[in-house]
Amino acid sequence: MTITQPDLSVFETLESEVRSYCRGWPTVFDRAHGSRMYDEDGHTYLDFFAGAGSLNYGHNNPVLKRALIDYLERDGVTHGLDMSTTAKRAFLESFQNLVLRPRDLPYKVMFPGPTGTNAVESALKLARKVKGREAIVSFTNAFHGMSLGSLAVTGNAFKRAGAGIPLVHGTPMPFDNYFDGTVEDFLWFERLLEDQGSGLNKPAAVIVETVQGEGGINVARPEWLRALADLCERQDMLLIVDDIQMGCGRTGAFFSFEEAGITPDIVTVSKSISGYGLPMSLCLFKPELDIWEPGEHNGTFRGNNPAFVTATAALETYWSDGSAMEKQTRARGEQIEQALISITEENLAEVKEYRGRGLVWGIEFHDKARAERVARRAFALGLLIETSGPEGEVVKLLPALTITPDELDEGLRTLARAVRETVREG
Repeated sequence: MTITQPDLSVFETLESEVRSYCRGWPTVFDRAHGSRMYDEDGHTYLDFFAGAGSLNYGHNNPVLKRALIDYLERDGVTHGLDMSTTAKRAFLESFQNLVLRPRDLPYKVMFPGPTGTNAVESALKLARKVKGREAIVSFTNAFHGMSLGSLAVTGNAFKRAGAGIPLVHGTPMPFDNYFDGTVEDFLWFERLLEDQGSGLNKPAAVIVETVQGEGGINVARPEWLRALADLCERQDMLLIVDDIQMGCGRTGAFFSFEEAGITPDIVTVSKSISGYGLPMSLCLFKPELDIWEPGEHNGTFRGNNPAFVTATAALETYWSDGSAMEKQTRARGEQIEQALISITEENLAEVKEYRGRGLVWGIEFHDKARAERVARRAFALGLLIETSGPEGEVVKLLPALTITPDELDEGLRTLARAVRETVREG
């Protein structure tokens, strides 16, 4: 096959320098289906990126696409602000019957703006409104979004610097295993809370990811999460779980905190809640926290009805039969883990660690620059993967939940080859 240079001129001359993913994948994508993307020259790429977790059910999922096309063809409402529509009603009923009730979760549902950072902003605002306090505690290597409130509880120095102003009212604490097990969990945090001379303002809430995706695939232990929930209850702080990337089945269960057996006060959901890559987000909270005044937090695009349609279709297709999807995700995760064990054994001097849950995994290298080289080599071999971690030192695997075992095996073999070839090159 003859590989031609794609015409990137308009992107390079007109589009802002802020663009990022396209720099690692220098081609022009034209179409996508399932776990594969195709560029305009016909080259095929196996997708282990899944829209940064927004495409848990793959590209152009046929069931979701059919529901969307049918809705548009009958002139269903597209833009509805927070008006009541048939599409919103169908989603709320399905979400209640298929997600909340089976898990005995009492949450009210709020539709903020349609992105993850909108959901986080609304969660932070609500926590402060309920508790009458300003401070929010987050964790080292956290990522919660790119708007100012979300950046204030994000750990990455590069992203924080982009704000251009001081980021206030946020205090970081050590994430699980930050000190490699040498310090008792929450020893520092609890000491600061109880010491009247610590200088720590009483927090309104604590916000946490059960698995830090952008932070390097750092997996919190269930017992650590339970201890955090207990600490929040004892110290009169709300617990916010950011499930934007790890929710909607990514770790196995629909919500990533289910394994720990906790019920957060507030949960943020976005990315794959629409199922189709359409912008949509939710802020879920216990009923007693619903003290919003009408219109106190709103947004023009919080009524994205096509997203409600595909979200409903996703729930009814993949979450109406109990634990089938969860079992499948865990099985695919075991398949990935076995492959990562082999890659690690083959490259013992290069691989520092592999870690993950469900269908989110990472490989960390001793040489922090190697992850980027592996990702670029994988692209040349037809596999889309990204890097994560504070210095981009982790190769991140985020395939669709609907990927087949054969596709998964193909991608893992390509990943092993990419690691092998970059190690050989030095």
